[in-house]
Amino acid sequence: MIITKKKLSRRTVLRGLGASLSLPLLDSMMPALSAQEENPTKRLGVVYVPNGMAMKRWTPDADGADFEITRIMKPMEAYRNRMLVITGLDGPTSNAGVHASASTRFLTGAIPRRAESDLRASVSIDQLMAKRYGSETQLGSLELAMDENDVFGSCDIGFSCQYTSTISWRDEFTPLPMETNPRFIFERLFGDIGTTDSAVRMKRIQQDQSLLDSISSRVTELNRAVGASDRAKLEQYLDAVRDVERRIQLAEQQSGRQLPSVTQPSGIPDTYEEHAKLMFDMQVLAFQTDLTRAITFMLGRELSGRTYAEIGVPDSHHPTSHHRDDPALYEKVTKINEFHTRLFAYYLDRLDSTPDGAGTLLDNILLLYGAGMSDSNQHSNRGLPLVLFGGAGGAVKGGRHLRFPNGTPISKLHLTMLDKLGLTVDSFAESYEPLDLSGSA
Repeated sequence: MIITKKKLSRRTVLRGLGASLSLPLLDSMMPALSAQEENPTKRLGVVYVPNGMAMKRWTPDADGADFEITRIMKPMEAYRNRMLVITGLDGPTSNAGVHASASTRFLTGAIPRRAESDLRASVSIDQLMAKRYGSETQLGSLELAMDENDVFGSCDIGFSCQYTSTISWRDEFTPLPMETNPRFIFERLFGDIGTTDSAVRMKRIQQDQSLLDSISSRVTELNRAVGASDRAKLEQYLDAVRDVERRIQLAEQQSGRQLPSVTQPSGIPDTYEEHAKLMFDMQVLAFQTDLTRAITFMLGRELSGRTYAEIGVPDSHHPTSHHRDDPALYEKVTKINEFHTRLFAYYLDRLDSTPDGAGTLLDNILLLYGAGMSDSNQHSNRGLPLVLFGGAGGAVKGGRHLRFPNGTPISKLHLTMLDKLGLTVDSFAESYEPLDLSGSA
């Protein structure tokens, strides 16, 4: 890395035709490399999978550094030395609403009040992160999902569907909606046109120039002011934004076509895989530009009936998750879990290939992947499937499988994550001390 005499503000943006584009971290924004190494920007990422896990294909037999990569973890094997597999943590026991409890306890350590209108749970750790760093970023947090935020239909009896459609809670009374539409997310990050009318949006696609084209003169001007390393980073970043914008526009154009009547999950783009990758790419852009430092993402809502014909599982996910230890059904659940980790590995690749200070985004993020229940057939709250990636700027050591005593509450992990992210709190949910992640449990 070359530190130039040119000093740019960390909040520098490119502007043109009413649009603005935040910049990634450039060498010219750092007064010295040593300062960036000592105080890297820490970020929190959370990726949630619904309807439990095929635990026999997830949990390693061996503990410590000699743990084996299991079948479901196989797509993430390239990051073995940067993953911390955590076994033995329990969520609070469900109060009849097993799926509502699964999603609610994942980041709050709380169980939801049985209600359809008077909701109650507890603040989630991503929102504590948002409160801490929100004043330093444009957005306090992002809450994203693949499935629509259902307000009625397939939900636990007596529980609001909002419980199963989110994992983020601003406070004990306020569940946060998860955004599923890539266009809305893109506009939240890079500007909007002041309306959600679909006809206006389509007209914008057909008539307006690209966001990047509108600021091309400013890009050229900035390139003259920075060094060669910064120019390369800037071009890589602009290419990524342009690609995301192109894919969103293509998906919207495709969604306007007359299609045959078939049963398929709703969403943009047409396929689940492309939709997920697009959502992951936008999370990378949001972190890269420091627009936010906390992002939660649900790969599916609890009770999701999504089908996965593209991987040979045309069956509805939720009914299939009640496998009854039937080998054929268990294999289908395993395939779904593998598909999710394969998509997650794409996210890891993108984070690890994106420079951030003296390292990469993956070096400085604390990234949690897992589910709010373990054995889906039993709706179990015991031994939740959890794995941490990244190092939170060197605060967490990977390459290990830690097995904690039965009955250890997941809220201890929440407390630990907050501590590693620089948020010191006396307690969280029912826990008053963090987990010991230094060695074997």
